[in-house]
Amino acid sequence: MAVDLIVVGAGPGGIACAIAAAEGGARVLLLEKADDIGGALPYSGGHLSAGGFSAQRAAGIDDDVEAHWADVRRISRGAGREDLTLLSLREQPAALEWLLEAGFDIDPSTPRIVHGHEQYRTPRTVHAPEVPGGPAILEVLRRLLAPHTASGAVTVECGVRVAALLCADGVVIGVEDESGRPLHAPAVVLATGGFGYEPELFAELEGAPLTTSAAPTSTGDGLRMGLAVGAGLQGLGRYLPTFGGLPPEGGDLRVDWRHRPQLIAPERPPWEIYVDRDGARWTAEDEPSIDRKERAMTTIDRMTFWMVFDARAARESRPMVHGWSPRDLDAACGRRRGVHRAASLPDLARAAGIAPEGLAASVARYNGFVARGADSDFGRTHLPAPIAEPPFYAIENHPVTLITFAGLDVDARLRVRRPDGTAIDGLYAVGEVIGSAAVNGNAFCSGMCLTPALAFGRILGRALSAGTRSRRPAAEPNSPARPAF
Repeated sequence: MAVDLIVVGAGPGGIACAIAAAEGGARVLLLEKADDIGGALPYSGGHLSAGGFSAQRAAGIDDDVEAHWADVRRISRGAGREDLTLLSLREQPAALEWLLEAGFDIDPSTPRIVHGHEQYRTPRTVHAPEVPGGPAILEVLRRLLAPHTASGAVTVECGVRVAALLCADGVVIGVEDESGRPLHAPAVVLATGGFGYEPELFAELEGAPLTTSAAPTSTGDGLRMGLAVGAGLQGLGRYLPTFGGLPPEGGDLRVDWRHRPQLIAPERPPWEIYVDRDGARWTAEDEPSIDRKERAMTTIDRMTFWMVFDARAARESRPMVHGWSPRDLDAACGRRRGVHRAASLPDLARAAGIAPEGLAASVARYNGFVARGADSDFGRTHLPAPIAEPPFYAIENHPVTLITFAGLDVDARLRVRRPDGTAIDGLYAVGEVIGSAAVNGNAFCSGMCLTPALAFGRILGRALSAGTRSRRPAAEPNSPARPAF
């Protein structure tokens, strides 16, 4: 099969790239190791963001790319790459309009400010009414892809694991699947996602414990293939977990995202304290900045902490865990990993794996702060009641890998680069395989994982399709014509 472009990975970036390339006249082979397309979308919350698009205008929200860039720069402390971030931000409004015009329905409460990450100053995040919203985006992408598969412009092969990149004289000329089948094209795009479901690679690159919300297909395949042909890395040392989640059960690495502890102070003022394995508090639980809490969490042992509270808090606070009533919480205690209840604090500490003496001292000190109306340790101001009424509760929280920050280094044309900065001819990358630090720095910016994947995919698909019609007769498997930029 003669094709102009091979895209490895049929997630949002890969699908967007294939569609844009086909619209430009290219013939595309889209390979996916799973049994169906979608990549991480079936697991994704589906948050999208842009500065200056129709849903904002309809809601009377004044926004533009420069304001979005200012917010990203503020939240990330300027740690992302300006060239790639601006490249994405300028395309993101068009990427959202593309989905909206194809029938993507957004929640009527959006665009909104998302409190699960450090907040933008302007409402610019949209998502589907359903939770999670990724599947709704996937259905729209299926509709957009369908005419191109029907015409033969895009050939989709699922259940195909690409094992290696094929090279000739330092130029990537195609791929080889795990059966040994060679597939040739003038350009190869790696869109294989991150490595948030690959513990060994995660430990090697991020050096952190892994509890994840990543798709089981996020095993770093594209990253390994790129490294094997001399690619460099970007985003090392930028890892940041999102703030807490129940530990997984059984042999699964994935966090129970449906039942997420309510840890965002603006959504639920806390009645509990957070303690580490030694029973010590380590932050103001009502700190409004989720970013500051995430960074504080990285300083404690194994980034693991416990919410500790009493019967009054369980009764009077808003639900401690999404989807759980106080009765559900009681039912989970002692049955669900990480959820504990006991008649006394020493018994609670022993059940949860917390140092009893440390927990007793922290609770006593906190209760003193409540009595005085001031927290002299961390400056907490929401002090509704002492932790005094049995039974007592502890909910274990682990750091959650939402995205992986390290990835293949690319230039502003999305060409994969060697460590010396030179481009590997014929090899490109989009999506999480380039590392989320590229546009997020060492932070979480709402909508800035999924939307850049779509944006970069569209940009690259257009670029790689330029001039393909005129090049086709000259294309040979071992001497491929290079894409024109």
